[in-house]
Amino acid sequence: MLLVLLSVLGVILLVATANRSEPYYVAAEDLSVGQRITAENLTTVDAHLQDASSQYLPGGQALREDAVMTQRVARGQLLPAAAVGTADALDRTPVGIALETPVPAQAGPGTHVDVWVARPKPTGRGYLEPRKLVTAAEIARVDTTDTALGGSGGVTVHVLVTRSQVGPLVDALGNDAKVTLVPNTTGGGS
Repeated sequence: MLLVLLSVLGVILLVATANRSEPYYVAAEDLSVGQRITAENLTTVDAHLQDASSQYLPGGQALREDAVMTQRVARGQLLPAAAVGTADALDRTPVGIALETPVPAQAGPGTHVDVWVARPKPTGRGYLEPRKLVTAAEIARVDTTDTALGGSGGVTVHVLVTRSQVGPLVDALGNDAKVTLVPNTTGGGS
């Protein structure tokens, strides 16, 4: 009788241990690359991840004071451990582009676009032929501003570019070039 009771108790403990869930961080809002991350941007959920548990940040783990997002995480998704790092570990940085042309309907955070630039002609009248400045830049965030009358005042698209692409892009923006974002459906980089 004692052996049966110990066997049943052992099975119950084994099942309880195997089905134990633990808290993990979840994005409370859309988190973009380069964004400083704090506990205020996160919430926790209890999950049973078994073998995948090492790939996600445990809810009880303290975040570094200088923690930033190294990849985009949508609201409601578990926070991958690889998505949190420091600013010096980033291989891309967001650059805001105020657009005069409409943003393509399918362009939103996480999608890729090619950045085309047409510089002004030296005469000041018209623009030179456009050229592709950045291939397959990921959109980190899209900001729209509303006017007092409820209309759209403008759109700023924050694209992720490498450090070597920042200078030419900022130069184009600072010299009144026309910038157009074209959806990159192939996802191919430069």
